Amino acid sequence: MSASGQQSQAAVSGAGVLTAPYTLEYTYRRSTGPLIGRFLAGLQEKRLLGARTRGGDVLVPPPEYAPGTGEPLVELVEVAATGVVTTWAWVSQPRDRDPLSHPFAWALVRLDGANSSMLHVVDAGLPERMSTGMHVRVRWSETREGSIRDIACFEPCEEAP
Repeated sequence: MSASGQQSQAAVSGAGVLTAPYTLEYTYRRSTGPLIGRFLAGLQEKRLLGARTRGGDVLVPPPEYAPGTGEPLVELVEVAATGVVTTWAWVSQPRDRDPLSHPFAWALVRLDGANSSMLHVVDAGLPERMSTGMHVRVRWSETREGSIRDIACFEPCEEAP
């Protein structure tokens, strides 16, 4: 909005406070890129993919470039739908836009076969059931469309065999 537009749309409200309408929006579309696109397509098929670095680490979700070296990453490998909570924070009063409508934990989960952790939610029911090092598994959404929400949440489970 131009300065003259701001002045023309500005209005005096209340006790001499100037206000102006403003709409925050992104007027463009961005592609997900080759690795994230394949990662999201994998979620739709209930598959979790990570990118292998030259050093052998597997990063989930897969970045386009290796952290530290900046090398492009191209090799995707499948990792397990189970993992370990590496850190977490309990949400006792979810907000309207949170992924679950009841209390849950935001957690970093390192999937089995991965060297990095991904942020998602854990539906443990009670904060007493949460702990660093606990084992979790993916609970898939019933309908999947190739988005991170294809993972409905993680839930506690026994250690993977």
